[in-house]
Amino acid sequence: QVPIVESGGGVVQTGGSLRLSCSASGLNFEHYIMGWFRQAPGQEREGVSCISWTGGNTVYKDSVKGRFTISRDNTKKMVYLQMNNLQPEDTAMYICAAVSKKNVAYGCYLDIEEYNYRGQGTQVTVSS
Repeated sequence: QVPIVESGGGVVQTGGSLRLSCSASGLNFEHYIMGWFRQAPGQEREGVSCISWTGGNTVYKDSVKGRFTISRDNTKKMVYLQMNNLQPEDTAMYICAAVSKKNVAYGCYLDIEEYNYRGQGTQVTVSS
């Protein structure tokens, strides 16, 4: 079973919204820190947002603060990224990642190297 599968990407106009979903049904999930990352062609992969396994702590990249919201449903083993007021610079492949850290209840990471599970990604394209 594939550990992580993303969905919800698509093409939207500037100012539009999308909700990305990350299914982690292949993982135990309860103590997994989850993160969203993105990579545009020719650019470095960057951390967008992350959430602690308790859900009590979230972190955002500065450029998405106030526009993106990360959330999780541990009963469904799902993580979501609500993206509002999308801009052309948000165009990228969005990747969900997971790492088990039972002893880190209120932390998460925006460095994908901290994660040991990654999905294939879902493409987000924002047209101007």
